[in-house]
Amino acid sequence: MKIEKFQERLLENGLALGFEDMEIFYEKSRRFACDVYKGELDHYEMAEDGGLSFRGKFDGKMGYAYTEKIDQDSISFLLERAKANAEVIEEEEQDDIFEGSEEYEEKDFYSESLDEVSIPDKIEFLKQVEHKVSSYDPRIASLNYCKLIEQSKERLLANSKGLVLHDRMNYLGVVLSVVVKQEDETKSGFTVKITRDFSKLNVDEIAKEAAEEALSYLGEQSIPSKRYPIILRKDAAADLLDTFTSVFSAEVAQKGRSLLKDKVGETIAAEKVSIVDDPFYEEGFSSRNFDGEGVASKLCTVIKNGTLNTLLHNRKTAKKAGVETTGHAYKASYKGTLVISPSNFYIQPGEKAYDELIGSQSEAIIVTKLSGLHSGTDTVSGDFSVAANGFYVKDGKVETPVKQMTIAGNFFELLKKIQEIGSDLYVSSSGIGSPSLLLKDLSVTVE
Repeated sequence: MKIEKFQERLLENGLALGFEDMEIFYEKSRRFACDVYKGELDHYEMAEDGGLSFRGKFDGKMGYAYTEKIDQDSISFLLERAKANAEVIEEEEQDDIFEGSEEYEEKDFYSESLDEVSIPDKIEFLKQVEHKVSSYDPRIASLNYCKLIEQSKERLLANSKGLVLHDRMNYLGVVLSVVVKQEDETKSGFTVKITRDFSKLNVDEIAKEAAEEALSYLGEQSIPSKRYPIILRKDAAADLLDTFTSVFSAEVAQKGRSLLKDKVGETIAAEKVSIVDDPFYEEGFSSRNFDGEGVASKLCTVIKNGTLNTLLHNRKTAKKAGVETTGHAYKASYKGTLVISPSNFYIQPGEKAYDELIGSQSEAIIVTKLSGLHSGTDTVSGDFSVAANGFYVKDGKVETPVKQMTIAGNFFELLKKIQEIGSDLYVSSSGIGSPSLLLKDLSVTVE
């Protein structure tokens, strides 16, 4: 049964059964992935997942149910389950059904041209990338993996108040891990390319970037352990921000687990720092037209010139705080409960090129990779102590890769230590992004 017909019948039958307000949330995702190894297809995967959740108010109480099947039998199943669930629920504070925002921007985040590229063509492209990387330099020993991943997601939200919303998005990513050897030294480099436009992927460019990234770590040296100015490369900066994104959630703050509680209107970062959540960012991969409650998505400036402008809210936290929701209710899946999560959340870029940040330093450390972010961080206090890879900068030039380091600091203090922001904005597949950042200093311990 088509989802539109299913939705119509479910709401009609629900009203006949005595439900007052009802909402359905439908989601379908598709994934294609393949790996190649030494010119041969090594792994191939196609998967589809999806289903529908229903919530409805019966005798003043909200009941919930979900199903993976979109057919006639599921209609009675959902209604009966939700009714039974409503009868036993004991929560005093009941959720309600949102009637809708005044207007919605209907952006298209789906690339039809990506669908038109055949699977054999995608596999052949990946084989070419692997061949180019492998033959780039004799010091390249192997590829840990050479993977292509294509993801798509479709959502529909409709309710008995007449609200019907729909959006979909897709993207394709190439992921490479290259192993290099020189005498007794073995290093690896990690490279990701994400796009909605397959035609923009260039075999030679991707191979060169992946190979050079791995080769750059050969010849590592030790340096004194002390505090250094830090250039946090864009991908490492995005990873660190991703780890601490939860501190911007109003739900987390209201539970007392974020130091940003009651800090709206205060200076929490350097004046150069502005952080936005942009659900319509063209280069983002977590774009959306509406949130998990049906609230219209909109550009949200979280930090403006160093000042905390707002936390991320859903309707429940906004009501508690006496503010308007920012439209950040989120369902990780149709089975999940509502949480707060950003869309495309990133530090706004500055004007200085990455090379200019390096050239401005008489002595500094470039941090390119961070490891152990979840075990080595405390999102409540903001403290972190994590393994890092990178390079030593002397007199404005990259001098040598550094033996594995440990960098330590505090995320909330780090925001205030940002001296310059690069122009090289990078956004990961999770939607979290950052340009390269020049920090006043961090504690660096070298093995």
